[in-house]
Amino acid sequence: MSSNGLRWLLLLSSIEEVNTAPNHMKVLRTYRRSVNSRRSNTSAISTKTPRMDNCCQQTPLFTFGVIADIQYADIDDGFNYSRTRKRYYRSSLELLRNAQESWSELAPRPEFILQLGDIIDGFNKGHAASDRALDSVLREFSSSPAEVHHVWGNHEFYNFSRSALLRSKLNSTLHTDRRLSGAQAGGDIYAYHFSPFPGFQFVVLDAYDVSLLGREESSEQYSSAFSLIRQYNNNEDLNCPPAGGGLEQRFTKFNGGFSKEQLDWLDSVLCSADEKREKVTIVSHLPVHPYSTDPICLAWNFDELLAIIRSHCSVVCFMAGHDHDGGYHRDKDTGVHHLTLEGVIETPPGSDAFATVSVYEDRMVLKGKGRIADRELLFP
Repeated sequence: MSSNGLRWLLLLSSIEEVNTAPNHMKVLRTYRRSVNSRRSNTSAISTKTPRMDNCCQQTPLFTFGVIADIQYADIDDGFNYSRTRKRYYRSSLELLRNAQESWSELAPRPEFILQLGDIIDGFNKGHAASDRALDSVLREFSSSPAEVHHVWGNHEFYNFSRSALLRSKLNSTLHTDRRLSGAQAGGDIYAYHFSPFPGFQFVVLDAYDVSLLGREESSEQYSSAFSLIRQYNNNEDLNCPPAGGGLEQRFTKFNGGFSKEQLDWLDSVLCSADEKREKVTIVSHLPVHPYSTDPICLAWNFDELLAIIRSHCSVVCFMAGHDHDGGYHRDKDTGVHHLTLEGVIETPPGSDAFATVSVYEDRMVLKGKGRIADRELLFP
């Protein structure tokens, strides 16, 4: 197979959608950077350096766990839609259990857990099993040594409406002991921030605030999102990326973006953090840096969000899921780390895909398990 053909097949592996037509990918003409190129930016990262070893001997200010794209379903193993990657639907629950056990054995225990979205798979909807599958995963999370902050991805919206999610246990603002007064974006936007330790803020963003997913077709939000995607994607099946290639590949139905209201809210949160000299980590299901993921997995208006990040001095890291291969890039202009976590769903039994992050005054040290590499992330 030619190198171009290999890139084509690899790109298809990151596409996620429940209702897919047999000719879903026939018009796809694009590129994919190799996994090595996305993982080659090692500036300020190390897996086995003396500096990291010394850091491990220190006591962290706090720790937290992180996991992405569990996509549990009580169905037999299958493949992604290009049939190039196997997906392990049932065993994803066992891998979550492994993560929970590991976090429970840590001393000190993690301050919180980040679940980066796609907690159950969209196939559950077709089997009338959405509630049952979610209950199974949340039952595992109930044994968590710390509170869990849930991020919403495309598979949440394949299974539930936005209004249902806002009432559910996946709305972490309803199920936290932390004080969140004035910390939420408002309206039906699922975005908020919290401080696990003095001097540090974590911001959870709603990457499907502007989207065709989770919105009623009769709504103004749906109409606006449809007009936006149609500017770039003329395919009958909007889950099929535009044929032009490049960054426009992101304009698909399984992605979304951030409204002006949410961006303005984030800007105000970061202004406050700048003044207080806090260190901010932003989390979202969708990545926002083109070098931290494949173009097909980017948020629609990633550039607007990057511009906000670059206008502030408080952001140190951006964490995301969605791209099951994972990725990493350190922005050379800001020093911000853009980390995309590998997905549980395509991790075979016997391996793992989760991480524990230890936070110090000047860095975060990520200890990965299984597919996820160790990283030392120096603060800008």
